Amino acid sequence: MATPPPAPYPVWRDPAVSAEERVEALIREMTLKEKIAQLYGVWVGASDEGAEVAPHQHDMEEPVDLDELLPDGLGQLTRPFGTIPVDPALGALSLMRTQARISAANRFGIPAVAHEECLAGFAAWGATAYPVPLSWGATFNPRLVREMAAAIGRDLRAVGVHQGLAPVLDVVRDVRWGRVEETIGEDPYLVGTIATAYVQGLESSGVVATLKHFAGYSASRAGRNLAPVGMGARELADVILPPFEMAVREGGARSVMHAYTDTDGVPSAADERLLTGLLRETWGFTGTVVADYFGITFLKTLHGVAGTLGEAAGAALTAGVDVELPTVKAFGTPLLDAVRRGHVAEGDVDRAVRRVLLQKTRLGLLDPDWSPVPPALRDADTTADPETLRGTVDLDTAANRQLAARVAEQAVVLLRNDGILPLSPGTPRRIALIGPNSEAPTAVLGCYSFPVHVGGQHPGTPLGIDLPTLRDALVAEFPDAEVLVARGTGVDDGDTEGFAEALALARRADVVVAALGDRAGLFGRGTSGEGCDAESLVLPGAQQRLLDALLDTGTPVVTTLLAGRPYALGRAADESAAVLQAFFPGEAGTAAIASVLSGRTGPSGRLPVSVPRRPGVQPSTYLASRLGHTSEVSSIDPTPAFGFGHGLTYTVFAWDDLVVEEAEVPTDGAVRLALTVANTGDRSGTEVVQLYLHDPVASVVQPAQRLIGYVRLDLAPGERKRVHVEVPADLASFTGRTGRRVVEPGELELRLSASSTEPRLTARLTLTGPVRRVDHHRRLHARFTVRPCAGG
Repeated sequence: MATPPPAPYPVWRDPAVSAEERVEALIREMTLKEKIAQLYGVWVGASDEGAEVAPHQHDMEEPVDLDELLPDGLGQLTRPFGTIPVDPALGALSLMRTQARISAANRFGIPAVAHEECLAGFAAWGATAYPVPLSWGATFNPRLVREMAAAIGRDLRAVGVHQGLAPVLDVVRDVRWGRVEETIGEDPYLVGTIATAYVQGLESSGVVATLKHFAGYSASRAGRNLAPVGMGARELADVILPPFEMAVREGGARSVMHAYTDTDGVPSAADERLLTGLLRETWGFTGTVVADYFGITFLKTLHGVAGTLGEAAGAALTAGVDVELPTVKAFGTPLLDAVRRGHVAEGDVDRAVRRVLLQKTRLGLLDPDWSPVPPALRDADTTADPETLRGTVDLDTAANRQLAARVAEQAVVLLRNDGILPLSPGTPRRIALIGPNSEAPTAVLGCYSFPVHVGGQHPGTPLGIDLPTLRDALVAEFPDAEVLVARGTGVDDGDTEGFAEALALARRADVVVAALGDRAGLFGRGTSGEGCDAESLVLPGAQQRLLDALLDTGTPVVTTLLAGRPYALGRAADESAAVLQAFFPGEAGTAAIASVLSGRTGPSGRLPVSVPRRPGVQPSTYLASRLGHTSEVSSIDPTPAFGFGHGLTYTVFAWDDLVVEEAEVPTDGAVRLALTVANTGDRSGTEVVQLYLHDPVASVVQPAQRLIGYVRLDLAPGERKRVHVEVPADLASFTGRTGRRVVEPGELELRLSASSTEPRLTARLTLTGPVRRVDHHRRLHARFTVRPCAGG
């Protein structure tokens, strides 16, 4: 344990002094080597033999000598829990001892920032596996996502982790991209509001949230991971950047991670206009910019804009990257030599170390009473045999599991229903559960969940959490039914030998639940996940053939997808009795699906990405201009089978009584409108009112429509609510021909819709007055106020 210095403290240790003064005093005392040591991480225990948990992990061929490094200090510790399976208590003890060693070794007693992945929960053995971000988007519920993120943050802090590498704010542009499961959706407003809520939740627990990947990663050509990005400045400004802007302005994020990709030939890691000009000078971001793993080295090895590691280090540092992750490489000896030779200004090192030390100061790591003992071990005897601590730290509590269940239940999307769902009590008597995801425990997990991301590289290691299969969930949900199970085929092996057994069971059953979709993995080991891009949106392997054969049996088929991206379902989109979409819904996911099938839970999810009708229409999103939709000038029809925002319920809603206060408002004003939504069915349900803007005439081509607001309404049978909406004219802004964001006068439509393809009510208005320039201080949200209706 670190020993507090005797009073009076050095200025940099004194909590009574401002953080800025403390840091400046410390920097004045540090040597160049000590300053640079704060600008890199070390990945203890990571293998250099292959890409186990990160691309190009094999680049770590040079072993790290901690005894040599630590006297100068250390900026970050990489993934102390997410590298190998470790009991949480023993991991916390190991991290505690490592931090004590780090602080004791350097002359200032400065510990490292420990960071971890937390994309779908804390990526540690035994931690709760929440639904993936695409499921967060499907909830259309920022408040719930904020609650989930706060719980994740509390678990991280309990064991000594300071920084989480989440959320992902990449807007989906091509669903063939393997990392679609890590994104929140294809609409920048949905991505921005959900991601900002996650940031707020994580930061509320004292954990540094890291926005990634800044910026443009998801727009890589042909959906290929790390492929070049060729979009124009307007697409970047109006589609890719708004979620990051919102999260910086409203979320309080303290870190940003640069993207791997290059846009129009400029790698993000070396883009000073992006990392300094926009992020800091325009948006006012004051936190740290960290490298995506090996991203600085990639400036030399993949992008070819640096001839040496020293040049790569200088380019990244000058552009605004403060910390090299995951381990020391370019920011070690190459950067030191470059500064000493005058190729890189020491002032750039000072600028970066100032940001790093400010963050450490605000985390309390420079306080005189700082202790390496994490909260989870404060009452433990850390000097005893470590085995006595095994099992004493619970990262999958009952409260966590209940929260994971709520998110999963709200994320399940009912795409089609001919009336078969919910399945009535007592019927069916016989359920045929068929498909490769019927009895696969990890079918609910994304590629950044610990059992997939790390556990898969350690055969024989227990999963660490309870993962009921879909069979387990159906047996529990339908105790009076016989559940017949057949795999039929693998996720992607193309095997058809199991078809005969599967079809025989289907013919004997009252209903078929076809459990299809993806297997998450990394770098080609799965059908979804980082480095697992898809050539086509046909279901992987022989799954489509199996699904078509099941439809031919005549038994009603409920197509149930556990997947990381949407797939074209062929005839099943129209011929299935029902279609249920779950985007890797986490450890409570199968129970959530079963509860929706039975009706115990009413479906309330909405699609965060469109489901294509045809497999070869990518890239295609709802957020396209007129010529991006079906037209007479192309034989390709990109109209989706199910559009963005679509989702059915088990009840019926009526929308009426639209009132618009003023049909004309100035370009610096706001329009106010109201409508009534009523549940006219006999079951409780959730409606999501989605507000889209259509600008029929503008100085540059605009999307046919774009989401600018939404609100979830929970309504009992017969209940009516009045929804009031204030829409600032700022939401009609876009990047004009000069590259400036403007609000133009003219006619607009505000479409109140159940989805991007289901408008219910339309308000027409006119913006009057001059063209108005707006900037990053503009209003970002419509304001919704919901009130009960009298007598409703």
